[in-house]
This record gives sequence, C-alpha cells and structure tokens, in this order.
Amino acid sequence: MDAHKALSQADHEQPLAGDDLERLAVSAYMIGRENEYLAVLERAYHAHLEADDPRRALRAAFWVGVNLARRGEMAPAGGWLGRARRLLEREEGECVEHGYMLLPRVFEEEARGEWGTAADLAGEAMAIGERHGDQDLFALLGHERGQCLIREGRIRDGLAHLDEAMLAAGSGELSPIVTGIVYCGVILACQQAHDPRRAREWTAILSDWCDDQPEMVAFTGRCLIHRAEIMQLGGEWPEALEEARRAADRGHRGENPKAVGEALYREAEVRRLTGDLDAAEKAYREASRLGREPQPGLALLRLAQGNRDAAAAAIRRAVEETGDAGARGALLPAHVEIMLATGDLEAAGAGADELERMAEEFESTALEAAAASARGSLDLARGEPREALAALRRAAEIWNQVEAPYETARARELIGRCCGALGDQESAKLELDAAAAAFAQLEAAPDLARLESLGEPTPSSPHGLTARELEVLRLVAAGRTNRQIATALVISEHTVARHLQNIFSKLGVSSRTAASAFAFSHDLL
Repeated sequence: MDAHKALSQADHEQPLAGDDLERLAVSAYMIGRENEYLAVLERAYHAHLEADDPRRALRAAFWVGVNLARRGEMAPAGGWLGRARRLLEREEGECVEHGYMLLPRVFEEEARGEWGTAADLAGEAMAIGERHGDQDLFALLGHERGQCLIREGRIRDGLAHLDEAMLAAGSGELSPIVTGIVYCGVILACQQAHDPRRAREWTAILSDWCDDQPEMVAFTGRCLIHRAEIMQLGGEWPEALEEARRAADRGHRGENPKAVGEALYREAEVRRLTGDLDAAEKAYREASRLGREPQPGLALLRLAQGNRDAAAAAIRRAVEETGDAGARGALLPAHVEIMLATGDLEAAGAGADELERMAEEFESTALEAAAASARGSLDLARGEPREALAALRRAAEIWNQVEAPYETARARELIGRCCGALGDQESAKLELDAAAAAFAQLEAAPDLARLESLGEPTPSSPHGLTARELEVLRLVAAGRTNRQIATALVISEHTVARHLQNIFSKLGVSSRTAASAFAFSHDLL
C-alpha cells in the first residue's frame, strides 16, 4: 500500500518512466486494483517503446494479454499478444521472451484437452528460462507443466514439477505476481491430484506469505479458499465458513468474480453439511451465477432435501460431461452415493469401479479411501455386509490418517450397519456410537438425524431389530409391498430389501409370511 501511494504520488507530479510504471502496476495488482494494473501496464508498454526498449515493451504486452485472457476478454487479449509476437519477430536469435510467448500456446492446448502437447510446450519454455537464468519463467511454466502431466495421468512426474516450482516461490526467488500465481496454481493442482497432504502443507506456506503482507488483496482470496477447504476436510467447519466469507470479500475487493464463486461454493458445502439447507441453496445458486459449477454439492443438497430424481439427474449430467480425471474424482463419490439412494446399483457399481481405477492410477490415499467407501457402501446395498466390512474398515483407517473426521465417521456408521446385519449388535452399537459422537462434535445435523431415523441397535431392542427394521416389519405385516414401504419411509426399494434380509436373519425366518407371523405372536406390532 505504501509503495502504491508513493509511486502514484510521484506519477502525479511527473509521469513515470517505463520501469517505475511497471512497479506501480505491480503494487496496484497486489492491493487488488486489477483494472488500474492493466491501465498502468499499457502505459509502461508505450513508455518502453518510446525508450527504444522493445523487449521490455514485449514483456508488458505479454502480461496485459495474459491477464485479459484470464478475465475472458479474448479479443483485446489477442490484440495485445499479437503486439508481443510482432516485437518478438524482430529479435535475432533466442531470448527469454521466446519462452514467455509459449505460455499462450500452452493455454490453447490445455483448452483443447491436449495435455501432452501442452506439457511439451511448457517443457520447452522451462528450458529457455533455465538457459537464460530467468527464475520467473522456469517456475511459471514448471507449475503449468506439472498440472498438465497430472491431467495426462503422469501423477508422480507432475507432482515433482509442482514441488520444484513451489520451492522457488518459497525461497523468494520470484517476482511477487509470479509467486502468487505459482502458489495458488500448485495448491489447486494438488487438490486435483487428490493429494490432501501436499495441499495442506503448501497451503500453510501460502498462508504465511499472505499473512506477512496484511495489505495484500491479490491471491489472498484464493489462499482463504484453499484454507477453507483444508479446514472443512479437517472438521473445523465454523472456521472454514469464516474463511469462505473472508475469501468472498477479498474476491469482491480484488475484482475477481471467479474467486467469489469458489468461496460461495465452499460456504454452501459447509452449510449443507451442518443442515442449513436454505442458506446452502442460496450460496450454490450464487456460485453458479458467477460461473462455478455447483456440482456435486447441489446434487447432494437435493438428496438431503429428499428430491432423489433431481439429485440423480444433476450428478449424471455432471459426470457425463466431465472428462478430466481429477474433476471426475471429485464427482464420483457423490455419484455413487446418489445412485445407491435411488436404487441404481449398476450405475453405482460403475462409479465404484472407476474410483478404484483412479485411486491406483493417481496413487492417492484420498481417492483410495473414497473408493473403499464406495465399494463398501455398494456391497452393503447388495446385501453383502461381510464383504463390505473389509473395504469400509480400510476407508475408515485412511480417512483417519488424513485427519478427515467427517469422512471417518461416515465410514464407521457403515461399519456399524454391517456389524448389525451380521448379528454383532454390540460391535454395531460401538461403531454407531462413535459415529454419532463425531457427528455431534461436528454439528452435522443431517447425519445425526439419519442415525436417529435408522435407530441404533441396543440390547433392549426386540430381537436385535433397529427402529427402522421394526417399521419395515410392521408394514410387511400390514401387507405392504416393497415399493409401498419405500414410498412410506422415503427410502429406496433396495434399502427395503436389505432391511428385510436383516430382519429374516435376526428372527430366524425365511419369508414375509413367517416374519409377519413372528411379529404377531411376539407382540411386535
């Protein structure tokens, strides 16, 4: 802020030369005045031309073009990048600007989904930066190459490039704007690679960088979004909500609607988990208005509201139109959950299979846990609780290792249901009690309500039946079909069938007629 004030005052008294105009532009950018940044950088371009310094003019035109493209203003962006290209054509031999001008081509190949070609172009630019000793170029294109390799499926190589770029950023070797771009880009790529450990570590370093510059607005919104996501995973939901609100405010101040949309989506996620469904809906809708795809959160919200058809349609559409592996990894767990709720076991099985393949390909513990949870949920829905147990115990173990208490509790709830289905009521109660305690601590109201509706088995429950199983048994004795029971209890027919299988096992009967007779003779109605 002080630098911007001093440079602005000096420029008011006497127009600054090109170098100082660039410094003024950078200071404007860092305090969130992006429009001023672009206007001053355009002045720097003309000042460099007048001073017969075409390379500096080229660099200024490049940054104007790249930032306009990032904002979606493609026509003026093309014009400025065209100016930069014409200046580059006048240069004899290789210069570092040849590397910078490869970045728009990298973006073009990324937009086409040609990740391998984009990675190769980024590698060429990195080599130019290394030959000319330009750390900004090397780190900027290195983090782009890392992202492309991850999206191509070369996870280990991609993460290595990201780590190298982050080391340069953390050591203070880079200019302020490139430092922020690399920090945010690398953390986003770690999340796309489903590597919460790396994302958590680099977010802590980015937070320190932002905290050291309290007047900085640029990048702080994105930093707060990353922090909110890490806090949500770690079960710090009130803190995550506060960080999301701060991120939205910084995004507004920094004239960055995309960041505001991301912040609103994160706010919606926390509100959905805590049961504030109306506020979640509002935040999802506003995030969508700002261009942020509201899935899978909005589909899960519809499921929580009892609108299973809308949930299924939304998540199917999102999965079908998403080709990027990292993005699919974020959608598939919700897809499996919703398909199971609607009784589409075939679609749920396909999603679980894909998650398992992705977990192996990405070598990601988070994806491995998500895949194990999906497989266990599917086996349980198929009436195979013994098979489900192994997968669910593995899921709970991994979620616990990555410090994800909500996901751990969800896995333990399913473990409890498996134990109950196998007749081990004591173990079932222990697992369900542990899940309930975690949900209570997190204030996960919908999950607590679901546990209550299921009914935790206790030694005093008649013949080991849960409250929900008693409801099903009474409706069976009343002559209701599975479809009628599903409608009455707002559950799927497959869930009804699973309850019936558990009831038959616990009562030692093999038919609906025998179960009804048992219920009448033992006064269970």
